[in-house]
Amino acid sequence: MKKQTLTVIDGETLMDARLAPTKFCVDTLLPQGLSILAGAPKLGKSWLVLDLCVKVAKGENFLGQKTHKGTALYLCLEDSLRRIQERLCNITDDVPGNVFFATQAGTMAEGLEEQIRDFAGAHPDLTLVVIDTFQLIRRTDTEVSYANDYEEVRAVKRLADSLGIAILLVHHLRKMGDSDPLNKISGSTGISGATDAVFILDKSRRSADTATLCCTGRDIPYLFFSKRKGKTIETKSKIINYQGVKMRVRNKTIPFRVTEKELEIIDKKAAKAKLSRTDFLIAAALGKEITLLEDLKPILYELRRIGNNVNQLTKLANMGSIETVNLEEFTEMLGQLHVALMQIALSGKENHHAGSDADQV
Repeated sequence: MKKQTLTVIDGETLMDARLAPTKFCVDTLLPQGLSILAGAPKLGKSWLVLDLCVKVAKGENFLGQKTHKGTALYLCLEDSLRRIQERLCNITDDVPGNVFFATQAGTMAEGLEEQIRDFAGAHPDLTLVVIDTFQLIRRTDTEVSYANDYEEVRAVKRLADSLGIAILLVHHLRKMGDSDPLNKISGSTGISGATDAVFILDKSRRSADTATLCCTGRDIPYLFFSKRKGKTIETKSKIINYQGVKMRVRNKTIPFRVTEKELEIIDKKAAKAKLSRTDFLIAAALGKEITLLEDLKPILYELRRIGNNVNQLTKLANMGSIETVNLEEFTEMLGQLHVALMQIALSGKENHHAGSDADQV
C-alpha cells in the first residue's frame, strides 16, 4: 500500500496566495455550499424559503441583503402545486420564469443527486436549491446517530460544493427548548456540524406575533432578525470570535504585475524586515515605518546583568546587610543601554528610508 503524506502549505505562502473569495447567494447571509433552516412546524419556514427563491430568481434584496440573480429550484415536497400557487399570489404579482418547483423527488439513496445534477446541467445559471424538508430525502435504512447524521448531510454538501451552488435544507426543531439555538435542531449535532450555515426560526410562544431568525455559520457573521407579519422590524449583526473581539476582515485582493527582479527585491526586503510579502507591501503602501531591530544580543546581555544586580541589591537590602547603595555602576549601565538602543533604532530607520537598494529596507 502506497504511503500517503500530508499536503501542507506554510502560513506565509498561504497569505500571499490569490484565492477566490467566498461566493454568496445572498450577501453575508447565504453562502455557496450547504445551509439548514430549522423551525417548529407551521411557523412560516416554507413561506420564508418561497420568498427567498423568488427574490433570488428576480435578483431582489432578501431580508435587506443583496441577492445574486440566478435560477432557483424549490423542492416543496410537503406541498401541492395549488398551495404554492396560492402562496405566490400573496408574495408577489410578478413570478419570474427562472424559479422552478417540484413536489416530488427521490431520496439521496434513490437518485436525488442525479436529478439535481441533471437540472443543473439544463440550467447553467442555477444558484439556489431549497429542499423542503430534509426528512423526506433522508435514508430510511440507517439508525439515528451522530455519524449517520453527519454523513447524510455531508453527502448533500458535497453535491452543493461540486455544483458551486447554495443548497438550503428545511428541517424541524426539537420539542424541548434550549438556551443554545443550535441545540434545538431535531437530531444530533452532526446535522449542524456538517453545514456551512445554520438558520433557526423560532417564537417565544406559538401565539406570539413576532418570530426571530438566528443566523450563524463558517462564512457569515452572527445575524439576528425579528419579523412581525412578514415585515422585518429589527436587525442585529455581530462579528465575534472566541475572545469576544471584533475580527478584522481583510477580504479584498489587489493583483498587480512585477518583473522577476522587482519581485526578488520585494522578497529580500520583506525577509530582512521579518514580514510576509503581503504585510510588507501593505506597510509600504500605507506609509508605515518599518524599523529593524538587529544586534540585540549585547543589549539582552546588558539587561540580564542589570536584572541580576538589582535582584542582589534587593536581597541584601531586605536582609539588612546594606543601608546605602552605590548606583554609579547601575546608572552607567543604563546609559550604555540607552545609547545602544538609540543606535539600533536610528540604523533601522535609515535602512527603511534608504531608497530602493535590494539590500536595504
